[in-house]
Amino acid sequence: MTLTPLQLRQQIRSGSMTDNTSGLCSGYVQGNLCILPEDYANDFLKFCHLNPKPCPIIGMSENPGDFRLKSLGQDIDLRTDIPQYKLFNHGKAEHQVSNIIDHWRDDLVAFVLGCSFSFEEALIADGLDVRNLSEGVNVPMYRTNIACKEAGPFAGNMVVSMRPYKPADAIRAIQICSRFPSVHGAPVHFGNPSEIGISNLNQPDFGDKVSLNEGEVPVFWACGVTPQVAVENAKPPFCITHAPGCMLVTDLPNSQLAIF
Repeated sequence: MTLTPLQLRQQIRSGSMTDNTSGLCSGYVQGNLCILPEDYANDFLKFCHLNPKPCPIIGMSENPGDFRLKSLGQDIDLRTDIPQYKLFNHGKAEHQVSNIIDHWRDDLVAFVLGCSFSFEEALIADGLDVRNLSEGVNVPMYRTNIACKEAGPFAGNMVVSMRPYKPADAIRAIQICSRFPSVHGAPVHFGNPSEIGISNLNQPDFGDKVSLNEGEVPVFWACGVTPQVAVENAKPPFCITHAPGCMLVTDLPNSQLAIF
């Protein structure tokens, strides 16, 4: 049986689902998460506006302490509805937990950012292989030398996700993903990974490696793990993010974000 986003969130909330969410709830938008103290929220919002490719905002708290985000779905609780969270102290990731109920505070502001998992459905519908799905692993993600625009203390280089394609299919993937600017849009690079500072495709900084077959080139999309690099540099006293690959699955249909 195919789960609805609400049913999946309920499984995650109960603790019975703690894995990455790639390929789940086809047709619905998935989101990255970044939660910061109110004192840092305006600068982070500016950082997202200046860097819309890696940080496309699809939702944020209406008021500090708001963990519901009703605009994104029924009965969403940001404290419990993501499989794994990362806790940062002064820019350093120190713990990974399955819920943040005991860590929630009334001064926290949550941001939900578009995720590349949302356009994977469109790639598959066009007959393109999504290697992380066909191999049953998390998508590989890499730190790059592509600098983001700074906003206050938030700065750093872009993180990218990678999916391999033959050149003709890479061009088709670019055309497809250009319709989804709210979930990272078109790739930022394809071909030689060293040109964007990646030395070894078999050693992703986040996620899992995937096969690169003969005749294929790596295709790189801006990734919503980028804010975690910005948090490392900004060093806020406290921050919570999703663990890479563990997303908030919303009730928003992917078609709602597409441009035709």
